[in-house]
Amino acid sequence: MGYTALYRKFRPLNFSEMVGQEHITKTLKNQIIANRVGHAYLFNGGRGTGKTSAAKILARAINCLSPKDGEPCNECEICKGAISGSLTDIVEMDAASNNSVEDIRSIREEVNFLPTKAKYRVYIIDEVHMLSTGAFNALLKTLEEPPEHVKFILATTEPQKLPATILSRCQRFDFKRISNEDIIKRLEIVCKESNIEISKNALNVIAVLSEGAMRDALSILERCVQDGDNKIDEDKIKDLVGIPKTMYIHALIEAVVEFDVNKALEVIQNVLDDGKDIINFLWEIIKYTKDILVYKSTKKLDLYNEEELKDIKDLSDKLSKEKLVNLIYQLSELENDIKWSTQKTIMFQAGIIKLCSEQDEVTQDIQERVNKIEKYLKSQSENRSSPIYNVTNINNNESHISNVNTNSNIAKSRDDKNETTTVKNVKKENKTYSNKAEEYWPQILKDLKDNGKIVLYTNLISSRATQINDMTVGIEFPNGLNSFGKTVVEKQENVRELSNMISIACGKQMNIKYIINGQTKVQATNDDKIRDLANKSDIPFTIN
Repeated sequence: MGYTALYRKFRPLNFSEMVGQEHITKTLKNQIIANRVGHAYLFNGGRGTGKTSAAKILARAINCLSPKDGEPCNECEICKGAISGSLTDIVEMDAASNNSVEDIRSIREEVNFLPTKAKYRVYIIDEVHMLSTGAFNALLKTLEEPPEHVKFILATTEPQKLPATILSRCQRFDFKRISNEDIIKRLEIVCKESNIEISKNALNVIAVLSEGAMRDALSILERCVQDGDNKIDEDKIKDLVGIPKTMYIHALIEAVVEFDVNKALEVIQNVLDDGKDIINFLWEIIKYTKDILVYKSTKKLDLYNEEELKDIKDLSDKLSKEKLVNLIYQLSELENDIKWSTQKTIMFQAGIIKLCSEQDEVTQDIQERVNKIEKYLKSQSENRSSPIYNVTNINNNESHISNVNTNSNIAKSRDDKNETTTVKNVKKENKTYSNKAEEYWPQILKDLKDNGKIVLYTNLISSRATQINDMTVGIEFPNGLNSFGKTVVEKQENVRELSNMISIACGKQMNIKYIINGQTKVQATNDDKIRDLANKSDIPFTIN
């Protein structure tokens, strides 16, 4: 006999063997006992939650020659034939590959014939949402009024794709994600019967990685014993599924916290030498940072052992909630940038270096730089036509310079060797902005072009600015925007760029609104998103 995969070998044969779906199995057993089995069922739920297993058990139970308490006996001729697949009265159909009208018409022709051995002819249609529109229409009449000897069991992961006419004719049962505790209990039984030696932490890792799918958990377990070694620990699991070691992830976050560029680059190189995918590594970093935030808020975490929890606690003590939230957003932006790059490793290294270098902007002589800025702004404010900058919110604990953008798109560094940071006015020589949006908008567009923001410039070239009120400038697109153009102008860094340039031109903080096809859309910055998330997480802090 050939090899049988673990998820097939240990497929539940009774309702009592199913885990995590007691709310469904209890109802089905009661219907069978009371002889009130419906003519059509819809089993909905995520992958690996037991939909097909429940359908097979139900098909056997209603045809079993000696059922007991709503369960199939699995010993009679009908049950054995159904388990072996030789019983033709129970038909399993995969709608992903049999989704045409002809496939359903063949069912319509078959239902008119009585079962050969069993009491009912049962049709189990898996991935039913994959049926074509014509196939659904062909199925509708049969599903509405099937012969008494026919039962339908439909299974899907996407019930929203089914027509309402189909949904209304089925008894719907929603399968839940299986809890980690239930998955661990089932894995313990499987390991015991399969002579697999596995640690408690390894069981927990598999349960978390399976994300509520029992089939996925068994598949991961099976991969771990393919090398012939039946001893499994958490490191073996993480190595097989491609997860970088937690020690690397922790070390990189620690390097970012300590602003240690050399340490960060060393960790990245070690991960690359291990052959790990850079995208997966970044995803794990984001997840780890999220876990630190969760631990800081709840003092609870799954997946990690005691030593790893101690490391997480140490980092949570060093980082504030707002810093963690901000770091998650910065890493997520880096992930988005990497997806579209052909040089993913370089982009990743550059992004991490940038995170590690933020210390420089904070630890250098803040007061000296602020004094230089104030002196410069004071000289500029004497000219009424010059933009007025605002330097506020300077704090002994955390310094913020509002409305001064030192990006390369607005500012260029002076050739002064002694200055670590300089602030350049958007105003260039012989160029003056007025306080009217219509007048300064052409100059802003020109600056975007001159500073190399070609993609943003080309999508704004036919736009015009209009003063909505004292605090808001509208950017109109008379000819509309295509989907790519919307993506460009609504990108947060571009929204921030335009908002800063307009604020500088007006001499005060200004908001912007995009007006596309007559519809106004308020643009939120990342600061707004962070503030909203912080509020939902009960994180008290203010973004200046």
